Amino acid sequence: MSVNPLRHFSSPKLRTLLPVLPRRKIMSVSAGSGAAGATDPTDPGTAFKLLLSCPSGLPASRVFVKFDPSYDRIPHPDANLEESINEIWSQRIRQNPSLYNGIKFRYGGHAIEYVDGSGQISSVCLHMGLTDYRTFVGTNLSPLWERFLVPSTVDSLGCQHTSSPLGNGAIVETSDGKILVLQRSYNVGEFPGYFVFPGGHSEPQEIGISAHLTDKGQTESELLNHKVSMEMFDGIIREVVEEIGLPANSLTDPLFIGISCRVVNVRPTAFFFLKCNLEAKEVCKLYSSAQDGYESTQIFTVLRDDLKQMAVKMPGCHRGGYALCKLMMEATKDS
Repeated sequence: MSVNPLRHFSSPKLRTLLPVLPRRKIMSVSAGSGAAGATDPTDPGTAFKLLLSCPSGLPASRVFVKFDPSYDRIPHPDANLEESINEIWSQRIRQNPSLYNGIKFRYGGHAIEYVDGSGQISSVCLHMGLTDYRTFVGTNLSPLWERFLVPSTVDSLGCQHTSSPLGNGAIVETSDGKILVLQRSYNVGEFPGYFVFPGGHSEPQEIGISAHLTDKGQTESELLNHKVSMEMFDGIIREVVEEIGLPANSLTDPLFIGISCRVVNVRPTAFFFLKCNLEAKEVCKLYSSAQDGYESTQIFTVLRDDLKQMAVKMPGCHRGGYALCKLMMEATKDS
């Protein structure tokens, strides 16, 4: 899930070192059940803003990527602040020698193309660079994270000195109209016990990227852009399969519905909508034996109208995912 740095940036050996947790709980939520529990609505960690909303949902054929070093992080001019990245990473390594400095795609903004004569989005181009876990820990997750920001009305410029890896999240609806929500384990580093949608990160190494290539021709650049774009969609399928245990062939092709950002730590996450051809009870059985048993301990199957009560206790990036989902539902209703 996009709020947890441990799994997605850790060494492949780390999973074998993690404790085996009791197998996970399954719950169905209906109106008035109070499953979200009482929570402080002013919790700063739940604050979000929407960077991009595509309520009609865009298929892979209408989501493009420009992958380029110009969208990598720019070092901060304050040398002491830059050095704090190394200091924080060294401290984390001492605490957990198994941490691994993995590579991720960095969100560097986007461009929108509209249908002629209307406000309807025709296509989106995501601007993507590269970043790594060390820089993420030392900028976005640093106690000094706000000092890395630059005053700007353009989010990508304001965050030019932060790592800002692009997470992903999935709004998955079962054949009987339930949305799947997970409760995070209390053993994870960020937002333990909070509710989240399944998700994580798309992986550069899945498509053979470990660094930017130099001297690329136009054809090679276009091919690479297409591969990164497809990994945005393949990656979210992979996360749902791993975290919930659903067969990939039970899921529809994802629709891109936008990008939210957690205000605390300026954490961007791309959200997708998928349908599953299984009923909620079948999904719950599969969840009990899912591959990834570390990050979450419970699954909830939630009616659309009941998501609001759980969203109160979601990290901001996922609460923004709920807002994007709601906009999509309203657009569907109006069409």
